Amino acid sequence: MQDVATRAGVSAKTVSRVFNDDPHVTEETRERVQSAMRELKYVPNMLARTFREGKSAVIGIAVPDVADPFFAAVTKEIELAARERDMAIVVTSLGDNPSLEQSIIETTVRRQIGGLIIAPIAGDQSYLARWQDSFPIVFIDRAPNKLAADYFVEDDFGGAFEATQHLIAHGHRRIAIVGDSTEVPTTRLRLEGYLAALEEAGLARSEELVALGSRDADAAAQVCKTLLALPDAPTAIFSSNARFSTGVFPALQALNRTDIALISFGDFPMADVLTPSVSVIDQDPRHIGRVAAERILARIDSPGRKFRRKNVLPVALIERQSCRSVPAMPVPGARP
Repeated sequence: MQDVATRAGVSAKTVSRVFNDDPHVTEETRERVQSAMRELKYVPNMLARTFREGKSAVIGIAVPDVADPFFAAVTKEIELAARERDMAIVVTSLGDNPSLEQSIIETTVRRQIGGLIIAPIAGDQSYLARWQDSFPIVFIDRAPNKLAADYFVEDDFGGAFEATQHLIAHGHRRIAIVGDSTEVPTTRLRLEGYLAALEEAGLARSEELVALGSRDADAAAQVCKTLLALPDAPTAIFSSNARFSTGVFPALQALNRTDIALISFGDFPMADVLTPSVSVIDQDPRHIGRVAAERILARIDSPGRKFRRKNVLPVALIERQSCRSVPAMPVPGARP
């Protein structure tokens, strides 16, 4: 920076102002400094800037699967918010093995990040306590366990309750739920919402229709086929997340069973243009990413300020073609 300043005939502070687009620099000075930067091939040392300012220009993001449509949209919105502040992001996938969460996160935080946004998979995040004085931590989608921190979660119970209630209102009495393990907090809450809606309608829980424990979309597709092979098969399926819905929908198509009603907790790419288009509980992942990023940035700017820790975000039912009434005389295997 001093070399640039010497060549441009200005102070190092002026070079810094030009680099940071300070509006108080005259156009003539700006052009002279930028010319010197080009001639010397000047690239700012961001690590030195980090040490000087005491703040890192990187936000760490850790989610179960970066390829998941929901988490991909969340991550994209965080990236946009970071870019507005001239910050970068580092993204990592936690996978589905809770025992690996701590080691993966600790590898991430050693990269001199300025904040961490995490959707946890383990049952204990107390290991992060020692990092909280170094940078802010915000949880998304799932609340932290054994750690006091900011978190933004969706109304999992309410969304599942509304989805199941909606299917019941369409005349369905045999409603299956497909999802991953109840060890995942979101799945557990969505199961509770599903069961509460059945109870309110006076419908008994059927264990054979509670099909939880799948690990991926392919497993969810196989579960769907098993459910429809039951002597008293379901007439509707509530898929507890968007990732599994991308397995359930093709399975229904392959079985020629588009007469089965389907609601997905979480929208997914092309859900609105499929035939039939898929009804969803919309989580608005872009909003989740934006509010999480805003909280991280606010914590960085004002470390001593008090914020609300628990934040439950509303979800909304978007009804499309796949959510339909039970036909008067259903014909298995026939297209509607």
